[in-house]
Amino acid sequence: MKEIYGRVALIGLGLIASSMAHAIRRAGLAGEIAGTAKSEDSREIARELGFCDIVTDTLADAVDGADLVVLAVPVGVMGSVAFEIGPHLKPGATLTDVGSVKRAVVEAVAPHVPEGVHFIPGHPLAGTEHSGPRSGFAELFDNRWCILLPDSRTEPAALGRLKELWRGMGADVEEMDVDHHDLVLAVTSHCPHLIAYTMVGVADDIRRVTDSEVVKYSAAGFRDFTRIAASDPTMWRDVFLNNKQATLEILGRFTEELFALQRAIRTEDAELLFDYFTRTRTIRRGIIEAGQDTAAPDFGRGGAR
Repeated sequence: MKEIYGRVALIGLGLIASSMAHAIRRAGLAGEIAGTAKSEDSREIARELGFCDIVTDTLADAVDGADLVVLAVPVGVMGSVAFEIGPHLKPGATLTDVGSVKRAVVEAVAPHVPEGVHFIPGHPLAGTEHSGPRSGFAELFDNRWCILLPDSRTEPAALGRLKELWRGMGADVEEMDVDHHDLVLAVTSHCPHLIAYTMVGVADDIRRVTDSEVVKYSAAGFRDFTRIAASDPTMWRDVFLNNKQATLEILGRFTEELFALQRAIRTEDAELLFDYFTRTRTIRRGIIEAGQDTAAPDFGRGGAR
């Protein structure tokens, strides 16, 4: 691959940013990678691992001269970070993010983007339950989707370069409207995580199931709930607070479906249950056929990080 950006600055050095650094290095997509994080421990780990060419102690130093700046911090602080880096962004640079919510990010960040800087929100649909600079790996984005959210003012050349970067890191790229993105993610990610957190919380509350039994017998469906519920609590707190409308809309629909299933179980409506489970099984098969998961008995996670 050819070099796309001379200097890339990563703000935040967790799973996504460290994986981006590894993937950029793997394909030679940038001349230099700079990075910084709020935590001194994260900065020291990044220096130790060496996935950035330079790790700075300040935001201003990180973005100085950068052709691409990536906000990889919790959604709740993106506005304050944008405010701080805005005066230091190079004219002609591109600013993007990797947040799971987009309307709130646009409203928080856009007012602080100087004239001449291209702001293109983004969201790579990739991740694991792990976080921090040690959790990143170059293959994280391979065959996964990255959604970019340009608007009518987005310069085609800037959008094209960012698309090329994500494709160079192994991702497939799709464009989407901001509000539609938040609704789609409420269905595919946000509500499933909330349900997983709830189910794990229920198991913790039901004292008739002992702690040892929860751990011992979690090879069933509960295991995957716990995997999802192990995700970064700060990130998910901010996701729900900043995608409230779409999440509540989908949770309302989920509650209706759950009541219908409760009624079917209570009335022993075998036909409704069978038809419902058949339809949902078809969706699972579609996910596998689209290459977004595997049908392997271990869910393909035997060697997962």
